[in-house]
Amino acid sequence: DVQLQASGGGLVQAGGSLRLSCAASGFIFDDYSIGWIRQAPGKEREGVSLLSISDGSTYYLDSVKGRFTISSDNAKNMVYLQMNSLKPEDTAVYYCAAGSGTLATMRRLGMSGMDYWGKGTQVTVSS
Repeated sequence: DVQLQASGGGLVQAGGSLRLSCAASGFIFDDYSIGWIRQAPGKEREGVSLLSISDGSTYYLDSVKGRFTISSDNAKNMVYLQMNSLKPEDTAVYYCAAGSGTLATMRRLGMSGMDYWGKGTQVTVSS
């Protein structure tokens, strides 16, 4: 019954912006950290950003710092990833995922700390 539905991907030119949305249901939203993870063809998955719903603390992959912003609308059980100044190397399938525990715990556990995964949304950035 847990659902994580990512949307908002698409084709955008380099330098442009997209906002991804993740709609969560079936678990106690405030008890979780929500993350965005991406995977490009032939590449390993990498964690892009994490947000602790309970305290608002965040993590960003170094390569997206200053360009991407993670946020939530807790009343709607929604998490967003605002992506600005997009680069071709940002092209990937983006997934939202949820893990119980604090942000520090999730950072320590890495991908194995994610309990629930949604289907991804494709982001393609043209040069």
